[in-house]
Amino acid sequence: MNDFYKDAQGLIGEAEGMDRRDFIKAPVGTSFAAAALPVVAQNVIKTDSAGLEAGVVTIKVAGTDVPVYRAQPAGKTGLPVVLVISEIFGVHEHIADVARRFAKEGYLALAPELFVRHGDVKNAPNVADLIKNIIANTPDSEVFADLDAVVAWAGKNGGDLNRLAITGFCWGGRITWMYAAHNPKIKAGVAWYGRLTGETHAVYPRHPVDVAASLKANILGLYGAKDQGIPLETIEQMKAALAKGSSKSEFVVYPNSGHAFHADYRPSYVAADAKDGWARALAWFKANGVV
Repeated sequence: MNDFYKDAQGLIGEAEGMDRRDFIKAPVGTSFAAAALPVVAQNVIKTDSAGLEAGVVTIKVAGTDVPVYRAQPAGKTGLPVVLVISEIFGVHEHIADVARRFAKEGYLALAPELFVRHGDVKNAPNVADLIKNIIANTPDSEVFADLDAVVAWAGKNGGDLNRLAITGFCWGGRITWMYAAHNPKIKAGVAWYGRLTGETHAVYPRHPVDVAASLKANILGLYGAKDQGIPLETIEQMKAALAKGSSKSEFVVYPNSGHAFHADYRPSYVAADAKDGWARALAWFKANGVV
């Protein structure tokens, strides 16, 4: 899984050179994933749950209980649905906050813990162990089955599946492209710095560049020009592959950002680009009939 190790090295590099006084260190098992620490406390966005129904629901998939963080406007039904797909750190506080942000915009937001069968991502001691022991053992086929079950649950619990969207970050950005190709119900997606190419094997038999021509949904790709793990030439490869199909997907590349520029709890956060990306994501979903 060399691609993931490149991402891990990028994360380590971003943290080096930062003043340790800028960070808080939360104990293992608290709101942020242990492998994501230290957290840049002063940047963390906190979205309250006033006016929302927010918390964990459990969906059984092939005998496994899959926890899903759910946030939605209280007492409302017929809601547009957005699947929120995490980074490698799982559904920790940052992803839950993103779900609440969508709920404040009128969505039924669902963030499933897609690594649940393979270990506790929140308490993995470091990035290398997390990747080796959990992420590298989570196949696309399993992820797709879990997301199919989450979509079915949404349709029975207040969601309008004619207005289904997906968004994801890093690992979840790649899944955004892949699941949109898998599920024709997806109307639109926003992929934040998800890998587009890579080696293929049993866990990842294809990558976004391989499914681009078959995409029907329109995906907005939000990427950083300084992302050392996702070379700009791979974005050009993806554009060329998309041109062979019917999807009207687009890219925005931020010249001053690297990887994980939306992650407000990490040193990689770029506030201006994160804010712009969020506004573009909401507008993209609106323009593509999700809201």
